[in-house]
Amino acid sequence: MSEDKKVRSGSASYTNVDDAYLEARQLKKSAGWGLLWALGVGAVISGDFFGWNFGLAAAGFGGLLIATVVIAVMYFCMVFCIAEMSSALPHAGGFYGFTRNAFGPGWAFLNSATDMVEYVITPAVIVVGISGYADTLIDLPNWVWWLIFYGVFVGINILGTELTFRVSMVVTVASMAVLAIFYVGAVVTGAVDFSLLSNILPNPDALGSSTFLPEGWYGILAALPFAIWFYLAIEQLPLAAEESHDVKNDMPKALIWGMMTLLGLSVLTLFLNSAVGGGAAEVGQSGAPLDIGFKAVFGEGMASTVLTLIALTGLVASFHSIIYAYGRVLFAASRSGYIPRGISKVSRNHTPHRALLLGAVVGFVVALIIDRFGDGVVGAALLTMAVFGATISYTLVMVTYIALAKKHPNLDRPYRSPLGLPGAWLGTVISVVALGATVALKDNRPGVLGAAVFVGVLFLYYWFASRHRLVAQSPEEAIALLQEAEQEVI
Repeated sequence: MSEDKKVRSGSASYTNVDDAYLEARQLKKSAGWGLLWALGVGAVISGDFFGWNFGLAAAGFGGLLIATVVIAVMYFCMVFCIAEMSSALPHAGGFYGFTRNAFGPGWAFLNSATDMVEYVITPAVIVVGISGYADTLIDLPNWVWWLIFYGVFVGINILGTELTFRVSMVVTVASMAVLAIFYVGAVVTGAVDFSLLSNILPNPDALGSSTFLPEGWYGILAALPFAIWFYLAIEQLPLAAEESHDVKNDMPKALIWGMMTLLGLSVLTLFLNSAVGGGAAEVGQSGAPLDIGFKAVFGEGMASTVLTLIALTGLVASFHSIIYAYGRVLFAASRSGYIPRGISKVSRNHTPHRALLLGAVVGFVVALIIDRFGDGVVGAALLTMAVFGATISYTLVMVTYIALAKKHPNLDRPYRSPLGLPGAWLGTVISVVALGATVALKDNRPGVLGAAVFVGVLFLYYWFASRHRLVAQSPEEAIALLQEAEQEVI
């Protein structure tokens, strides 16, 4: 492999690699739009099982409802943007690849780093929740459960991409079936009482407080990060671009139908799960809101094993799908030289086994930290770290869409967003507000600080080390360098 520096882009410099380098980093096409849809929905669906409900405590039902509508608008704006960009720039780097073509390697690395925060931290938080449920079946030390679940699902991801997609389809459909049983049961049995939606007492000190908005207008802002959990991670789908059979058609279709599915689930969960048992007041404080729902529908006599399996279904679906996501984020950043190149080598099954194992090790260590210091403040802080990283990347990717429309208007775009530039601008404004909302609650601020420090450390590595030896032939960099060369000629 030649290391002669031949190309510069801004403050970064590139080395050339031979064909063997890229051959050792070749992914395999394994998915149509249906499997991509399952991967996207599966990554998000745990948000209907836990997390969203804390928005009830922060804002009451009315505040969370308004926050959910605002966030849904933001996600539709973003999904249409990335559907267009993924059909035009179909590479495993996803958001990083888009930003690289618009703003250069520095901003591209920042987008990649925030994705690393989101996708590596989220499975760690989920696996702690999984172990809590699993421990009611068999009493084992928590770290043993973490090893088991990381081992099983990282192993599935390493064995083959097609197997990964098919397992994702199974657990996603099973999770949706669990939610459907609750929805139908809640309505048919009469367990739903919509008067319970407003049983949180108004805060007399909050501006604009009422039974509909018990924490007033500020509560809506505080609820935005929790509303994000209804949709967080649907944006991972472009990471599968190099493993899609027909990315230009399949990716937009999977993204849009995935978002439509999640919207329907979020509406049903918000209205029905908040109106059972002790209503919004109880559900907003629960670590397992769907358990409250099933007990209200089927009674306290339901077998604890069944309740545990019900809760595990949605958690496992997201855990499995987001492991896939962090594997691709680390793979793409490594293949392009932003992080050590050896991480991106693939196995005989054409899966990024080193990236998958590295993310698991980091996640396992994070889980140990949660266990050591308690899953209260630390757990909430880690959840906020994921949302903080996500909202930064959302802002960057929609600004990227705007920039690409101006800088590369002739770029081949097989799919075009029906919302165009106005949708991208609207989504950008909402994402900036959502980013600010991550510090609306005092207890969540340590997580924001932690995420900022982590991203800062990664950027220091880029600035002092990796920016001097990026890979010119990686797919994301090659097309960007070509476009830059063409602009210089013009």
